Amino acid sequence: MTAHFESVDDVRDRLAEAGYLASDAIATTVFLADALGKPLLVEGPAGVGKTELAKAVTSALTGATGENADLVRLQCYEGIDEARALYEWNHAKQLLRITANTALAQTSSSGVATSTSTTNSAADAQPDATPGATPGASGVASTNASSPAGSPSSGAAHDWDELATDIFTDDFLLTRPLLRAIRNTQPTVLLIDELDKADVEVEGLLLEVLSDFQVTVPELDTISATQRPFVVLTSNAARDLSEALRRRCLFLHIDYPTPALEQRIVELKVPGLDAVLVESVVRLVHRLRQMPLRKAPSVAETVDWARTLIALGADGTGDLDAAVLRANLGVLLKHQDDIERASTLLKLDA
Repeated sequence: MTAHFESVDDVRDRLAEAGYLASDAIATTVFLADALGKPLLVEGPAGVGKTELAKAVTSALTGATGENADLVRLQCYEGIDEARALYEWNHAKQLLRITANTALAQTSSSGVATSTSTTNSAADAQPDATPGATPGASGVASTNASSPAGSPSSGAAHDWDELATDIFTDDFLLTRPLLRAIRNTQPTVLLIDELDKADVEVEGLLLEVLSDFQVTVPELDTISATQRPFVVLTSNAARDLSEALRRRCLFLHIDYPTPALEQRIVELKVPGLDAVLVESVVRLVHRLRQMPLRKAPSVAETVDWARTLIALGADGTGDLDAAVLRANLGVLLKHQDDIERASTLLKLDA
């Protein structure tokens, strides 16, 4: 196990270079996950930067190692199973191989039968040296002697053993995200995104990967990681994850950022926006988050709102215009009842 980052400050600086402004808690937890070789479980509201953290860690690993780090993403959803997460066999290709081998065997058998028939015919055409012998009897006896009882079934079993060995190889294995991350030889970040949307059974598939960083393929063998991936699991807490899974991970909760940090994020992501407007945008978003809404605006929506103001040609002469704000609340709020409630509380309908 090799650590890629020198210190917490090194993590913070490399994440900043990737465009991710990390708090002390985030930088420290990422450093410890790398140093200890433990998966990182990240929970928090949607849109606070959980997935972006995995992308930023990938860029940070590229800078720290000098190699192109690979981001392998498993997007979870209801109904995802082993065949989509781990691996499956290419049954169509296996069937083609079986068909081809069967056709080849039939061709070979036909050739042997033709050769035997020709030999017997030649023997029948010759006079038998034994007085009273039936013509052709010598050839028949010879043929029967060379094919002992039971040999066809024995040969078929042997052929099937060879075929079964032939079709369960890497050539017929379809690698899915978990196995791909285990097999990668370059620095890898494995992002298991929105795990709470998957069924509980999927967590059982992850236990071997997260504890031993290996995958068992019964037809082949146990495949162990030559280089441990940096694993990030994200959850919006739609359901509780199992204690067995949590025990294998370091835990990080990312909440909405402080106004000061969010202002820095907006300035980084939308450099063309006037500083006065940046402050107004962040102040408005924080007011909305304090309201009883179905879904509070996320950091991503704050950035979208700032870009909206750029598109509308807003300047930094003052606070946000009420008419502009009311007409574009749909950038920040995604439910009509939230828009109406916010308009009332902010007195935008007057």
